[in-house]
Amino acid sequence: MAVDPALTASYETCRRLNARHGRTYYLATLLLPPHKRPAVHALYALARYADEIVDDDRPGDRAAEFDAWSRGLLAELRAGSSTDPIGRAVVDTLRLWDIPLRLIEDFLLSMRMDLTRTRYPTYTDLERYMWGSAAVIGLQMLPLLEPLVPTDEAAPHAVALGQAFQLTNFLRDVGDDLRRGRVYLPEEDLAAHGVTISSLEAGVVDGPFRRLMAFQIDRTRALYRRAEPGISLLHPTSRDCVGTALRLYKRILVEIERADFDVFTGRAQVSRSHRLAVAGPGLARAMLARGRLKPARLG
Repeated sequence: MAVDPALTASYETCRRLNARHGRTYYLATLLLPPHKRPAVHALYALARYADEIVDDDRPGDRAAEFDAWSRGLLAELRAGSSTDPIGRAVVDTLRLWDIPLRLIEDFLLSMRMDLTRTRYPTYTDLERYMWGSAAVIGLQMLPLLEPLVPTDEAAPHAVALGQAFQLTNFLRDVGDDLRRGRVYLPEEDLAAHGVTISSLEAGVVDGPFRRLMAFQIDRTRALYRRAEPGISLLHPTSRDCVGTALRLYKRILVEIERADFDVFTGRAQVSRSHRLAVAGPGLARAMLARGRLKPARLG
């Protein structure tokens, strides 16, 4: 089959975005067989580009810009062709891996909410947002991870992992989100722990805030526990990628605790040495699995 230089360049653009902005995610992706990595890069780049429009603080009508971009993207995905560097790779990824377009539509709907909604009264309200911002990301990834069981059996684990990643980001980025005028901690939880929006804006790290964060971390760890059994349901060549991503993201919660829950003056990060210590053995196992096992699908 002839190589399309434009498509190759599009996937490379997506790969560079992933490498630059999603270090943990990118590292985990290296544990996948090479033929699967471009699809992950394309899906990441799409999510990153949408985030950049939503979070852009330049003067202008971001809602109008986002609406125009998302309408154009969906039209191209439905048509099956795109001239945009990222769009071209996403079109190809959806076609190769039979990823339903509705998962992209649901993602875009949640991203659009970030332009109009800054508070979530209850955790149920936040879950509705996370369906499009996180759960469907897990479902987008599921076809290329090749579950060995029916999709309906693997999907709940993928949803839980997407939500766990999202909540981890919310807890790490409380300060950054506040600077954008957003609070993803449910208002019912703030009230239950005696924390106010004013104290969040002032960056107060006191007993009530620490208890609030500990509660949120427990909730997030429960989602990781719900997601973890799903790893064994995946094709062996996919397990180390997902397992590594889970362990590294879960480590961010430990780093938040080590910082005594201060998420205002610094950003909890997993050290480079720890990332390599976790990913190194996984890479060796992944290479062994690829050598012994033929992928269920060559994409």
